[in-house]
Parts: sequence; C-alpha cells; structure tokens
Amino acid sequence: MKIAGQTAIVTGAASGMGEATAAALAAGGAKVALFDVKADVVRATAKRIGGLDVVCDVSDAASTEAAFAAVRQQLGPARILVNCAGIPDFAPVVGPDGPLPLERFNRVIAVNLSGTFNTIRLAAAEMMGLAPLEEGERGVIVNTTSIAATEGSEFTAAYTASKGAIHSLTIALAREFGDAGIRVLAIAPAGIRTPMMTMLPPQAQQAIEGTMPFPKRLADPMVFAKLVLHICDNTFLNGAAIRLDGGARGAYKVLKPTGD
Repeated sequence: MKIAGQTAIVTGAASGMGEATAAALAAGGAKVALFDVKADVVRATAKRIGGLDVVCDVSDAASTEAAFAAVRQQLGPARILVNCAGIPDFAPVVGPDGPLPLERFNRVIAVNLSGTFNTIRLAAAEMMGLAPLEEGERGVIVNTTSIAATEGSEFTAAYTASKGAIHSLTIALAREFGDAGIRVLAIAPAGIRTPMMTMLPPQAQQAIEGTMPFPKRLADPMVFAKLVLHICDNTFLNGAAIRLDGGARGAYKVLKPTGD
C-alpha cells in the first residue's frame, strides 16, 4: 500500500515507537491521527508532525468509538492502523507483600491486549467497507508484541501474557481478514529506547544489550517506524510477528529476585 494520501491511526502516539511511527507516516504523506491518553503531550506531538491529536483510552469502548468517529469526520476512514499503546508491569507474582493483586494483572491485559483488539475491531469494520486498492487490498493493521511473547522474563507475567496473546491474535486475524483484503502483522521489538525501556534500572538495560549479538546497544524508535513503512509497502507480508531485536535471544531479569 502506498501511504501517501491514506488515513492512518497510531495508538500510543505521544511518545516512543508510536510517536516515531506517526512522524514517519506523516512524512510519507499519510493523514495521521494520533491516539493517546496524555492530552497535552499528544497535542504537542500532533502539532509538530502535522497530524490530528485524539485523546483516547483504548481500553474503553466508548472512548475508542468516539475517537474513530472523530477521525472519520476529519480525515476519512483509516486504511492503516498501528497499535503501539501499551503499559508495562514489573513485579513478582508472589512478593514480600503477598500475591500480586489481580486488578494489577487485569489492568495490563485491559490496555495491552483488550485495547489492541478494541481498535482492531473498529478499524477492520471500516476497512471492509472501503473500495479495494491494488491487488484487492483494503487495509493493513500492525500490532506491537514483544520478544517477551516467546522468550519470557521473570517478573513480567502480566506484560508477557498480554504480548503473547497479541502474537496469537495477529495470526488468527490475518486468516480471518484475508478474504477482505486486510493484512495483519505484528512487530516484536526489544532494546528500543522508549520511555518504557528507560523505566528499567540501568543493569536491566545492560542485560538486554548483552543478549544482542550485534549491535550491542539500544535502538532509536525510528527503527520501528521504518519497519512499519516497509510493512505498509510490501503486500506479501502478512500474518507474521517480525522480530526487531538486534538478534537478542534468551530471557533477562528486569528486577532483583524477591528477598535479595
């Protein structure tokens, strides 16, 4: 799909990989809607790149439906959806204060997994009503999973579960939406210098770098955005979770074990 002139929605667009992706799509001529819960930050980002800022909580159905309605009215229906909204949670399942509260686990699932599904269901419904482009394509959806989905790490149970589910959801929906001409892919990043990454203690960041054969460093979020652009352009990519991790393999610790 040629992105110029197409409407694109990017969630979690106020910072990190979402911000970089929104900027790259806008630079390529797309009409970009930036979704985020941080009103002031997303407004400033949208102004800087020339996009539409939309305050949206992807875990809330009404908020997201209103956001999609605003995009339809101001930019037209979207053919491109990039799901970058997500939250981390680094904690042992059983810690000094007892078991992890269920509501804490559920919050991560609500934002990361349910939020991704929420935007997909609305975007796909719109895409299915659009006239097909070259090769019959109607739209492309890019989700954000993580190498945690396949590698796993201690003290990331909620985050890992959410990303593993997004990985599986991506494959299922690529099959389900294929006849409608909608591609669904995921990117599984690691070692990207985002606000979420900088929340980790320095030793955890160094441990992540140490799992990479080359280059042994954290990457700029623009590497994610560049892959999104390639996915949009390359119509033979579908149903895959593409690793973007400098070759990183193996689990790493993000916290000290309980009791240390």
